[in-house]
Amino acid sequence: MDIRLARIDDRLIHGQVATVWSKLTGVERIIVISDSVAQDKLRKFLLKEAAPPGIIANVITVKKMIQVYQSGLLATTKVMLLFTNPQDVEKIVLSGVQLDSLNIGGMSFSEGKTMITNFVSVDHKDIASFQFLNQQGVELEIRKVPADRKILLMELLAKAKKA
Repeated sequence: MDIRLARIDDRLIHGQVATVWSKLTGVERIIVISDSVAQDKLRKFLLKEAAPPGIIANVITVKKMIQVYQSGLLATTKVMLLFTNPQDVEKIVLSGVQLDSLNIGGMSFSEGKTMITNFVSVDHKDIASFQFLNQQGVELEIRKVPADRKILLMELLAKAKKA
């Protein structure tokens, strides 16, 4: 599997992903990895419809992603992986999926979360998963769109801790 972009964005496939990121990365397939979204028939249908022309979209569970990766079925396919949270990313990395970099494009604010940028909010579980991914050598960078300046998540978390 030629993973061109792994991204956390709880909006999943939307304008920026569908146009800017898919063109920049040259992907042939967008794979949404989320147990809850994979069980939601309407959301799954809408996400598949939101994919740009010529790009196949799949919505699968974490377990299915691990099986597909290990099978080699998409060994030469250029893919974008989309997640709603870092815990799912941690699970696939633990299973042996190789990621060099993880783009954080949007994590909505909700009860118990702290805003660290105007579009990224985290809680203790998120931070623990990001720390694990960082220890595995995965670059963690925040950018909504490719033209934005890369913000390194771990540096931002370290500053937030001091504040």
